[in-house]
Amino acid sequence: MTGGFMKTNYAEEIGRIFDIQRFSIHDGPGIRTIVFLKGCFFRCKWCCNPESQEYGIQTMMVEGKAKTIGYDISVGEIMKEVERDRPFYQRSGGGGLTLSGGECTCQPDFAYALLYTAKERGLTTAIETTAAAEYSVMEHLLPVVDNVLLDIKHMDPFKHKAFIGRDNAIVLENAKKIAMTGANLTIRVPVIPGFNDTPKEIRAIAEFAASLKGVTRMHLLPYHRLGRDKYTGLNRTYELDDITPPSPELMMRLLQEVSHVGLRGQIGG
Repeated sequence: MTGGFMKTNYAEEIGRIFDIQRFSIHDGPGIRTIVFLKGCFFRCKWCCNPESQEYGIQTMMVEGKAKTIGYDISVGEIMKEVERDRPFYQRSGGGGLTLSGGECTCQPDFAYALLYTAKERGLTTAIETTAAAEYSVMEHLLPVVDNVLLDIKHMDPFKHKAFIGRDNAIVLENAKKIAMTGANLTIRVPVIPGFNDTPKEIRAIAEFAASLKGVTRMHLLPYHRLGRDKYTGLNRTYELDDITPPSPELMMRLLQEVSHVGLRGQIGG
């Protein structure tokens, strides 16, 4: 951290991203523009954006051609892109800017600068996060975040570490602290066959989510294989090559576990 939180004009703040996606409807309320930041604390075996995990700029083979992944850009430049869609945000009832990745809290000053600037311009803000940063980072960001979409992947610290590279202690502790602030918090669970796709495992996450102050929503995100070719492009091995997406019937069964603890469940989003 550089101490940049005291500024009020962040147009020249520089960060590293790998994509900007427009017209998203699954990453916060309304139509949203998603900025994907480079860098992540975790190494999830199923990650659909493996190019996001390293902060460094990389080369990835895409359809037989070398593509540079990652570039440095200013807040001002990003906001020009974001502002192009202001009419769609307004028509969709509260759309705006969402930060994703990777993990946006790996670049805390840049994330804050983007979120602050968006709110200053009257846009709603959201972050998709693992909440694996030190809580001081989360605490700085929360005043400029309207919607926190927080991934909880498993309650078992050993299984969490085996599939992700780190245990879940800081995630669960930060989830409790974030909830206590009154933040608009949604818990999201990527449903991964062989990792967390049993009713017992989803029920455990749902019970934890229901225990968090003010939390009423939990989204189940079914595993997909859309990022598989990226591993080949990065000369990496895709370790989950033998699994297939969960069936609609299983997803509905898991959704029932969410409802049973009193949460509003949703598949996707």
